[in-house]
Amino acid sequence: MPAVGNARQPPGGPVCDRAGMDWTKTNFDAVADKSPKDLPMQWRFARGALGSPELGVSRFTYEAGARMPWGHRHKQQDEVYVVVAGSGRAKLDDEIIQLRTWDVLRVAPVVMRSLEAGPDGMDVICIGGRKPAGGDTEKDQSFWS
Repeated sequence: MPAVGNARQPPGGPVCDRAGMDWTKTNFDAVADKSPKDLPMQWRFARGALGSPELGVSRFTYEAGARMPWGHRHKQQDEVYVVVAGSGRAKLDDEIIQLRTWDVLRVAPVVMRSLEAGPDGMDVICIGGRKPAGGDTEKDQSFWS
């Protein structure tokens, strides 16, 4: 990695680590889309680009009517979802709630969750905590059934 001042620059962008300051900057457009090729959405996970072991930040962009085809929960991580554009729904265990721009949704680790975009699509920022070694995600492929 190229150095910037006294800091190393991760692939995502510049960092600062001098005189007690520690920060990293990236842009979601510079973060690779990790979504399955057959889904009408993009998943951009910025944890690695930001170099943060404590915090994960992701962007999920759903085309109109797109639905995450499965649910998931965590063993340890709370997650916060911020709808930054569009609208949709969240399925939380057996409850479905409506989401609109600037809604902020906190989901406890044990709650099975999945998102679905409305007619104009939906753009969501997800913030999660430390990712335990080996991960802590449990998927349910039949969650919407």
